[in-house]
Amino acid sequence: MIVSYKWLLEYLPEPLAIEELSKILTSIGLEVEGTEAVEAVKGGLEGLVTGEVLTCEKHPNADKLKVTTVNVGTGTPLHIVCGAPNVAAGQKVIVAVVGTTVHPTEGEPFLIKKAKIRGEESEGMICAEDEIGLGKSHAGIMILPEDTPVGLAAKVYFNIPETDHAIHIGLTPNRSDAMSHIGVARDVCAYLTHHKGKKYVVRQPEINLPAKGNTSIDIKVNIEAAEACPRYTGISIANVKIGPSPEWLQQRLAAIELRPINNVVDITNYVLHEYGQPLHAFDADKIKGKTVNVSLLPEGSKFVTLDGKERSLKASDLMICDAEEGMCIAGVFGGLHSGVSDSTTNIFLESAYFNPGFIRRTSLHHGLRTDAATHFEKGVDMNNVLPALKRAAALITEIAGGSIASEIIDVYVKPVEQVTVDVSYAYIQKLSGKDYSAGAIKDVLLALGFEIVSETPDGLTLKVPSNKTDVKQAADIVEEVLRIDGLDNIAIPEKLNISLVKALPNDRDSREKLAELLCGMGFQEIVTNSIVNSKFYPERNDLVRMLNSLTAELDVMRPSMLESGLEVIQYNYNRKSQDLSLFEFGRVYRQEDGKYIEDPQLALWITGNVRAGHWNSKASTADIFYVKGVINNLLKQSGISNAAASYEDGNGNVNISWKWKNQPLCSAIKVPSKRAEEFDIKQDVYFAVINWAVWLKAMEANKIRYKEVPKFPAVQRDLAIVLDRAVSYQQVQQVTDQLKLDALQSFDLFDVFESEKLGAGKKSYALSYTFQLQDRTLTDVEIEQVMQQLTGAYKTKLQAQIRE
Repeated sequence: MIVSYKWLLEYLPEPLAIEELSKILTSIGLEVEGTEAVEAVKGGLEGLVTGEVLTCEKHPNADKLKVTTVNVGTGTPLHIVCGAPNVAAGQKVIVAVVGTTVHPTEGEPFLIKKAKIRGEESEGMICAEDEIGLGKSHAGIMILPEDTPVGLAAKVYFNIPETDHAIHIGLTPNRSDAMSHIGVARDVCAYLTHHKGKKYVVRQPEINLPAKGNTSIDIKVNIEAAEACPRYTGISIANVKIGPSPEWLQQRLAAIELRPINNVVDITNYVLHEYGQPLHAFDADKIKGKTVNVSLLPEGSKFVTLDGKERSLKASDLMICDAEEGMCIAGVFGGLHSGVSDSTTNIFLESAYFNPGFIRRTSLHHGLRTDAATHFEKGVDMNNVLPALKRAAALITEIAGGSIASEIIDVYVKPVEQVTVDVSYAYIQKLSGKDYSAGAIKDVLLALGFEIVSETPDGLTLKVPSNKTDVKQAADIVEEVLRIDGLDNIAIPEKLNISLVKALPNDRDSREKLAELLCGMGFQEIVTNSIVNSKFYPERNDLVRMLNSLTAELDVMRPSMLESGLEVIQYNYNRKSQDLSLFEFGRVYRQEDGKYIEDPQLALWITGNVRAGHWNSKASTADIFYVKGVINNLLKQSGISNAAASYEDGNGNVNISWKWKNQPLCSAIKVPSKRAEEFDIKQDVYFAVINWAVWLKAMEANKIRYKEVPKFPAVQRDLAIVLDRAVSYQQVQQVTDQLKLDALQSFDLFDVFESEKLGAGKKSYALSYTFQLQDRTLTDVEIEQVMQQLTGAYKTKLQAQIRE
C-alpha cells in the first residue's frame, strides 16, 4: 500500500518528519518498506532561474549557433552559446546555470558544466520546455512574458509544489482498518497519545454538504440480497461539469500512483484512499426507471463491463441493476454504459457495504482485482459508508459544480452488531510479556476507538470499533496494545517460560544431513511459495483455499510439491538453463473430513543431463533409474535398510514406490508430458517425493550395529540368466533375499541384454555377487554350493535359464 506523506500530514494534529513517521509506522506494525520522492516535475526545477537575453550575436565558428549574454540577477552577465533558432536579445528566458542538474522530459538527467563550444565559452544553458521536464516541444527555447522578473527561481515562477514522498507500507491482510490515510493517521495518533502523555486526535476533513437545490432527481433503492448487501446509501447531484481535476487533486492521486481520469472519478478515488470506503458514480440519466436494485441475477446472465468484455455471471455475483438490466458488478467493476462520461451532467453517487465473501468470489472468478474489490473483500467500516458519501458529494459540488438533487438515501436492512470482547489485565500481561498498568491499557484502547462497556478490578468488557474487522477475541486486544506500545519495545526477558513439545526425531539434523548428501550429488536447494494457483488442480475437491489472498493467481495452499518445482524449471528452461537437479523441503496441504491437514515432504526434480559430455565420454541423461539410485543412496545413508520397493507401469513409464512397514515412504515418477507442456517444458522431467514424517520414523527405528572389519578376503562371482521379458529385476531381488545366504554380502545388476537370439520375449540379466565370511576364507566348494542355491532358486521360481 502507498501513502502520501503530505496527504497524511493533513490528518495529524502536528507535523512529523518523514524519518520519525516511518519509524513510528514500522513500530506499530505498518512496516515501511521504503520511501521515495514524488515530484510534480522531475528535479523540481532546482537550480533553474529566470533571465534576460542582453545580446545575441552569430557564432563566429558555427552557422547554427548564437553567442549570447544573459542577465540572471547576479550582477555579472553570463556568456551562453545557444543553438535555438528563436533566441533573440530582449527575451525573458529560463536559464540553467553551471552546476545545475537538468531533468529532461525524456532521457537521463545531465549536469550543466562550464565549457567551450567551437571556441566560445558557455556558462550555462538557455532551456527549451522538454529540456527541463515541462513539456515535449523542442522547437525552441521557452520565451517568458516581458514583465517576468530576472533572477527568480524557476520553481517559484512556475509555482512548483514542494516534493511529496510516497511511503510504501507492507500491509498485512488483516489490517483493513489501515487501508486509508485516515486509518493510518488513527494509529499514529494512538501511538503519540500513548508515548507523549497527551491526547492526539485525527483531524477529520470538514464536510460542508450543501442543502438540496431546486432540481430533483429521485432514485428509488431496493435491496433484494440483504445478506450480500446489508447497507446501501446514495445521493443524486445535478448539473455537474465533467472535466479535469484541479492540480492539488491530481497531485494527491499521482503521489499514490493513481492516474487522474476526470473530476468525478478522481473524487471517488480520493475519498476511497482518504476513508477506505469505495464509491461508484452512475450517470443518473442512464438509470432506467429511476430505480436501483441490489440483487443476484440468474446463473449465466450476460453483462458487458467497463473494459468492453462480455462476462457470464454466476448466481452468486452481486449486481447493481436498474429497472431493466445490470449496471455494475457490485463492489468490483462498472458497466460499459452506466458510468460517468464526458457528456454526463447528472450523477447518482453510491456508497455501500458489501459482504466480503461475495465480493471476493466474484473478483476471483472474473479475474477483476480492482482497488474497490480489494477493500471490500477485506472488510470496510460499516460506519464509514455515510460519511464517505457526504464527503464525496461535497467535493463534487465544490469541484465539478452542480447541486444536490435528492435527500440522502440510506437503506440499512441488516444492521451489523458490534463485537464485544472480554479481556483481563492478567491475560494481557501474560500474553504480551509486559507489565502494563490498567491505565496504560485503557488509554491505548480508547485512543484506538474501543468503547469500555464495563470494568472490574481484573479486566474490561470492550465494544470493538467497526473499523477493526480483525478483532474478535482477547488475543486480538493484546495485539492492539502491543502494536501501539511499539513492537520494537517488547523487551527480551531474562527468563523464558516455555512448554516443551516433543518434536519429530532428529528433524533438523536429518534435513541438514540429506541436504548435504543431495548437494554432493549435484542437486541445488530451492524454496518456493506454498501458496499456488488453483488452476493446476481443477479436479481436486480437497484444496485448502485462501480466505484472503493478495492475488487471484495465488489462491490455494499447494496440495502437491510438483507444480512449485515445475515453475522453477520453467523459469530456468526459458533462459537456456536446462540441466537441473533440484530439491526442496516443504509442506503440502489438504482437507479431509472437515479438517485441515499439512504433511512435510522432501521433493526432488531432475531434468536434462545429470552428467555433462566431455571429449572422452558422452553426456548422461536423467531417467527413472537414475532417480531410483538417488533415493537408494539416501536410504542407505539414512540407515533405512528395510524399505520395500515396488514397480508399476504408468502409461508406458516405470513408476517406483517405496514402503516402510506398509506406510508410503517415497515415490518416483516421470512427469507426464502433458503436465510438463502446461509449463512449456519440452524435455523429460522426473519427480520424487519423500514422506518426511515416515522417513524420520524409519531413521529413528534404525539401530546402529557395529562389527569388526573382515579379516578375510571377499570373493566375487558373475552370473547371466535368461528370463521372460515380463519378469522384473525386483522379482530377482526378492528370490535372492528369500534365500538368506550368510555368505552373500551384496549383489547388483550390471547389464540387461535383449536379442532375438535369446528367443522371442526373452531378456538376459547379468548379475554380480560379493561373498564374504567373518571367520574364515570361503573355499571354491562353498562358493559353488552357494551359486547352485542361487541358480536353483532362479530356475524353480522364475523359470530362468543359466547362460554358460
